[in-house]
Amino acid sequence: EVQLVESGGGLVQPGGSLTLSCAASGFTNSRYCMAWFRQAPGKEREGVAVVNRDGWANYAPSVKDRFSIARDNAENTLYLEMNTLRPEDTAIYYCAAGEGRKMFNKRYCFLAFGDYNYWGQGTQVTVSS
Repeated sequence: EVQLVESGGGLVQPGGSLTLSCAASGFTNSRYCMAWFRQAPGKEREGVAVVNRDGWANYAPSVKDRFSIARDNAENTLYLEMNTLRPEDTAIYYCAAGEGRKMFNKRYCFLAFGDYNYWGQGTQVTVSS
């Protein structure tokens, strides 16, 4: 059974830091694209950061230069280091995995909800003083 299990969420003050982890199990091979999404109350789920199996990464403009995504393929673990947190970063954070899109004989990863078919249950991040 494929499982993605997030951990590391919690309450942090504005300007603080948190690191989220996502442990993947049940995969025969690690998925090419792994990503973090988040969903705030009353808002749609949005992509935060994505990393491919080779380490290429991309970020949503709202978190670029503050968040850093990384993966350990050997351990099937995904990380999200979050710095300089803001109240608007408050959300449930979800780990996701998928194979991306194949175009022109190469595979690409996007922060598109529909590209991911494996999801974790989420971990709450609250940024508040």
